[in-house]
Amino acid sequence: MEKKPVYKKWWFWLGIIIVIGLIGNMGDKEAKPNATASEVAAQPKAETVSTEQTAAEKEKAEADKKAAEEQKARDEAAAAELAKKEAEANSVPREHKAALEKAITYAEVMNMSKAGVYDQLTSEYGENFPKEAAQYAIDNIEFDWKQAALKKAQTYAESMSMSDSAIYDQLTSDYGEKFTKEEAKYAVANLK
Repeated sequence: MEKKPVYKKWWFWLGIIIVIGLIGNMGDKEAKPNATASEVAAQPKAETVSTEQTAAEKEKAEADKKAAEEQKARDEAAAAELAKKEAEANSVPREHKAALEKAITYAEVMNMSKAGVYDQLTSEYGENFPKEAAQYAIDNIEFDWKQAALKKAQTYAESMSMSDSAIYDQLTSDYGEKFTKEEAKYAVANLK
């Protein structure tokens, strides 16, 4: 019996068709020749969702960038303000700084009024600072003068048993504490 050539056998041609099909399928991975109608309809939606996500991501990125720029501007402004304050502090004469430190001590420890602190700083019997240094101290001290008046009023009320009107007079007197009328009123009104 004579053998048929390979190309005349049915299984040979079946193998060729399978190989051609496999090679054809390897080309475009995204193309789906056997896609159903629902899959085809879903593809544009996926692209739309992807586009919407991309737009949202762009908006978020822009908002983040804007926020970062605003924060950078705030940081730069704060750094500039700090540098300005440091420059001012370095340009302030030593005697002015010393007067400010003394003013803080008198205000906190002795509950003195602003005018009383100034007088103490400039008095020849007190600290004997120049008027410019004392004025610098008064202009730059951060202190609650009403609370100082209240503490001084409490001292007068407790240790000397003074009446409210006598305390008010003592707080506002040029020969007494030299608090303002507003500070003295606050102190008397808040005595306990």
